[in-house]
Amino acid sequence: MAMLLTAKEVRVLGALVEKDITTPEYYPLSLNALVNACNQKNNRDPVMTLDDNAVRDALSGLQEQRLAGPVSRADGRVTKYEHRLQEVFNFTRGEIAVMCVLMLRGPQTPGELRGRTERMHPFEGLDQVQGTLHRLMERELPLVSVLSRQPGTKESRYGHLLSGDIETWTAPVNPDSERALRPSDAERISHLEREVADLQSRVADLQLQFVQFRKQFD
Repeated sequence: MAMLLTAKEVRVLGALVEKDITTPEYYPLSLNALVNACNQKNNRDPVMTLDDNAVRDALSGLQEQRLAGPVSRADGRVTKYEHRLQEVFNFTRGEIAVMCVLMLRGPQTPGELRGRTERMHPFEGLDQVQGTLHRLMERELPLVSVLSRQPGTKESRYGHLLSGDIETWTAPVNPDSERALRPSDAERISHLEREVADLQSRVADLQLQFVQFRKQFD
């Protein structure tokens, strides 16, 4: 199934997948909740500011490709939306968690993926993450590709192919620039980033739950 999603469509799809797994009690999402999920400042790279119309347009594009759409309701209440990624790709839990992080945060190393998928699917080790990446790369229609390793890093980054081929990027080497981070520095910073991102995600989920709770009394 050939596809070429826009950045907005990828963000909407990733947000739907994330909330399906992490806050299933509030899923499917209303348009307002989906806009808020897309515009979160934590666990998003890049941070976006999408309005209702932009999200509606993205949903329309995703629906054309059978990747998302409205949930049929007979009670006439507010329309809610769901992803249909599983119906199209038949992912394992690990595969959909990896794809979700790649959609929401851009290219990642296996180590970053292990930390950032923990709430969706706990991988026991990097070998499981790498095995999942390889399965996604070896599909008849590859969904993941590897980027060239950047200077000062030990691991290559992987990105999704839902928006077409990834442009390989390598940071320019400037002898007058600051030294590259040592591997030990990079690992320590990556660990701290994962902890902060996890705390921010938990706060965002609690805020969403509180908003949904208040709406019951409006």
